[in-house]
Amino acid sequence: MSEKENKNQNKKFNVELGEEVSQGTYSNLAIITHSNTEFVLDFVRLMPGVPKAKVKSRIIMTPQHAKRLMKALKDNIEKFEARHGQIKDIEQPGGGLPMNMGGPTAQA
Repeated sequence: MSEKENKNQNKKFNVELGEEVSQGTYSNLAIITHSNTEFVLDFVRLMPGVPKAKVKSRIIMTPQHAKRLMKALKDNIEKFEARHGQIKDIEQPGGGLPMNMGGPTAQA
């Protein structure tokens, strides 16, 4: 076995995904804050017509892991776009939050 193969063998590990976690949690807003030692990612679900939203999940990680996550997301987005086409970035007027969630505006 080569040294490279041996290193790859040592990197294997099992990841367990519980039933509840496997269902996932929908989020359409991420709020990212940081200190000198950690990044905090709060995932929020905004609903149309509801002025209040709760954080559904919070992930805390080191700056090194945050940078790895950024690189992994970049890589996966590039692969997705190569297969499915470019993802359109929807700009909000004034840079604000998408309060109508992209749906039709309500009329009385």
